[in-house]
Amino acid sequence: MKHRTFFWFILPTLSAMILFIALPIVSVFVQSLFVAHEQVLVVSESCGPFGCTPTTSVDLEATEKLREEAPLGRFNGLGTYFNRSHLAIAEIGEAWANSDSLWAFWSQIYNLPFYNALIFTLTYTFVVTPAVLVLGLAIAVGVNNLPRALKGPSIFVSLLPFLVTPLVGSLILFWMVDGDGVIGATIQKIFNDPSLSLKASTALTWIMLIVYGIWHTLPFSFITFYAGLQTVPYDTLEAAQIDGASKWQTMIHVVVPHLMPLVSFVTLMLIMDNLRVFEPIVSFSAEAHARSLSWVIFNDLRESGNPLYASAGATSLLTIIIVIFLMMPVLVRTWRDFTRKSH
Repeated sequence: MKHRTFFWFILPTLSAMILFIALPIVSVFVQSLFVAHEQVLVVSESCGPFGCTPTTSVDLEATEKLREEAPLGRFNGLGTYFNRSHLAIAEIGEAWANSDSLWAFWSQIYNLPFYNALIFTLTYTFVVTPAVLVLGLAIAVGVNNLPRALKGPSIFVSLLPFLVTPLVGSLILFWMVDGDGVIGATIQKIFNDPSLSLKASTALTWIMLIVYGIWHTLPFSFITFYAGLQTVPYDTLEAAQIDGASKWQTMIHVVVPHLMPLVSFVTLMLIMDNLRVFEPIVSFSAEAHARSLSWVIFNDLRESGNPLYASAGATSLLTIIIVIFLMMPVLVRTWRDFTRKSH
């Protein structure tokens, strides 16, 4: 394809990416460099028969004038990125200097807002992603080996979690794990503890959110791998059977290598999706025990009627950097496979 033809071919997609991805990211970065103007306070005295009392009031005209002169706010540079609500460089240095053990240092880091959200987000991602990959492939292989009459109903049942919207699905599980729900009541009966609740502790809340994440995302992995299994060359499978390969050896040495491009694709999609986990936390009302990076951004934008745009922008940019860092190994592997096949 000629360069000119290729340029006109990708121009619509390139224009959309610049308009809806690149420019918003640049705008968010610029906004993260500014913070809201402080209100101009005026101190005056109100005097009475028993003396004068100083009072403080907001000078609305002066405050509004500041906002008109600098609509973006007061320039703060990278200060928002390094404050206590984000990277907390000073707090980490102080915690490292004053901690007498690694556990004490870890507990102080965990209490910092950004790192608290980061720890849960990474834990959720690193547990849900491999679990969905393995279980999705296992279910796809199982359904593929079923008789033809059972494949249709099995595929339909396997796709049900994906058909339910995340908000509705998480609400259903939330009601089920409640003390009056079927899961919560069953657990209380098994352990003979009426006060036992899956929503009462941080560990149990994390487990509940991770289980929901696996349940909701599994159909995507399943249907992708199931479609890929239909393309596995029958001659190669037959040759492996003639050579005496077991079903497990055939899976490891024939099926999985054939599906590796799909594995890379599903991994990329799952990493991007899991790193923005948000709906389950809101639906489960789990903010007291689990906060993700997306939830922190949402919370900054609704802060007491005074949105913290700089804080939300800084968290968004840091999240993008984390996403790129985590996807880089998969992208590098995909690029190497592509260049190897092209040669």
